[in-house]
Amino acid sequence: MTETTPVAELLFGEADATPFSTDEATVKPWDQARACLESAPKAWLSTVWPDGRAHAVPVLLVWAGGAPWITTRPTSRKARNLAVNPHCVLTVAVETLDLVVEGNATRARDEDELRRVAAAFRAKYEWELAVRDGSVHEEALPGSPEYGFYRITPTRAFGYGADGRTATRWRFG
Repeated sequence: MTETTPVAELLFGEADATPFSTDEATVKPWDQARACLESAPKAWLSTVWPDGRAHAVPVLLVWAGGAPWITTRPTSRKARNLAVNPHCVLTVAVETLDLVVEGNATRARDEDELRRVAAAFRAKYEWELAVRDGSVHEEALPGSPEYGFYRITPTRAFGYGADGRTATRWRFG
């Protein structure tokens, strides 16, 4: 799948009553946000319970095929939430950027895609996951538990600089 480059813009304008910078030179490129997603040791995933309550948990995150990916057991609360409502939010923080990514999660089923994402988890976390029969398993554990890989397709994102005064919004087509 081809990665799209979002439109980057200031989150706040001069007419907004805000302490954030309105200097166009402070707009951060998407490459910086992508690097944040790629390098963050973990992320926080927020989903929605069927009754509308929020649910947030830490997750491992990789970048593969032009998008961020997370993994979870299919019976977990987050997986069950995503099965009902794919809308979600990823948040990550690195030294230079705090990032919020709004998007939709889709569980991967294609074996080639599953292998690419498994390779990304192995490269980043040294985590061995086996792909067989359209599923992902951790064979090192008793019972070889199943995992699902979820591609997060961003709809918009917000980046806040380490200075606490700069903010960028990225809008995806």
